[in-house]
Amino acid sequence: MIRFSLHCDKDHEFEGWFRNNEDFDRQAKRGLVSCPVCDSQSVEKALMAPSVSTASAKEKIAVGMGEAQRALIEQMRELSRKVRDNADYVGDKFAEEARKIHFGETDPRGIYGEATQEEVTALVDEGVEIMPLPVFPEDRN
Repeated sequence: MIRFSLHCDKDHEFEGWFRNNEDFDRQAKRGLVSCPVCDSQSVEKALMAPSVSTASAKEKIAVGMGEAQRALIEQMRELSRKVRDNADYVGDKFAEEARKIHFGETDPRGIYGEATQEEVTALVDEGVEIMPLPVFPEDRN
């Protein structure tokens, strides 16, 4: 995993973890990277000095996270698991399937999959209720 320093078009700075540079580019292009402060999806990598991660540094990161943050992350993991366990994966046909359900062309059901930023924007403009699922590092391995 690689940690990137990121910033949005509103000059909020934050960090993100990605498998590699291409992973960041793919997720950003699909609108999956957003600012945690203002939710802007106009996010770019900032210049940062390289760092070497050691076992002791990893321990400090884990210890530095408070109990409330660990509990919240675990709740997010559980929600993501429940959605995936109880919904149909429709892959890149997400926007099409979501519209069919919204407009009553097919039976209502839970679905999840991938959509481009343009597709997501169009769905929201059409009143289709959608929600991004968090993707955790273990989901990518």
